[in-house]
Amino acid sequence: MTRNTLPEERIHPAVRSQVDSVGADIIREVEAAIAQHAVVVVGMAQNPFPKKARKALEAAGVPHHYLEYGSYFGQWRRRNGLKMWTGWPTFPMVFVKGVLVGGANDLAKLIDSGELKKMLG
Repeated sequence: MTRNTLPEERIHPAVRSQVDSVGADIIREVEAAIAQHAVVVVGMAQNPFPKKARKALEAAGVPHHYLEYGSYFGQWRRRNGLKMWTGWPTFPMVFVKGVLVGGANDLAKLIDSGELKKMLG
């Protein structure tokens, strides 16, 4: 499956560096966390779903690393970089061994089916 993105030839060279740099700092932070931790949850304050994902992991006895970026009222531009990078439109973003597995509801399905334990080995 290929995600729909604007082809390079349709981006003017004058704005290429600006397009390339959107969210670069936050993406580096998330990539570093993914490299260091088997399970990473990326969320934001005030959103109940990151909390739901973390509680599900705790109940399953799965250690995880949590990154929080702002709230509904702040850091939305930084978070947009993550959305563009992953193609995932909501928070949390849950990564297992570097693979985006979706959000809280997707994680719950993986836990319930036993797939999460298989992924973690």
